[in-house]
Amino acid sequence: QVHLVESGGGLVQAGGALRLSCAASGDILGTFVMGWFRQAPGKEREFLGAIVWPGDGTNVADSLKGRFFISKDTGQNTMYLQMNNLQPEDSAIYYCARSEIASAYYGTSSSYDSWGQGTQVTVSS
Repeated sequence: QVHLVESGGGLVQAGGALRLSCAASGDILGTFVMGWFRQAPGKEREFLGAIVWPGDGTNVADSLKGRFFISKDTGQNTMYLQMNNLQPEDSAIYYCARSEIASAYYGTSSSYDSWGQGTQVTVSS
């Protein structure tokens, strides 16, 4: 079983930046993809992007390209989400997730088998 813990959320003014971290522990050997999602109140969960864990490859949702960046440190078993020029509409709970399935790279949430507890991001105008 894989345990995921997000951190780095908080309150930021519009135009600001945050970097979220996702620390993985447990049986991560079979991990193929790690992903980021968010969910705002009253809205569906939204796929933000994913990164191939044992190799190269990063996929960021088209609407977020140029503002959101995903990276990793496999030595520290940690994935990051750098978010720039944040806007009030980016306010949500942000989750990381893990998958052993390639389709997870393209945002198929059902492909993810482990999820973190989430971290709140609030952007004030």
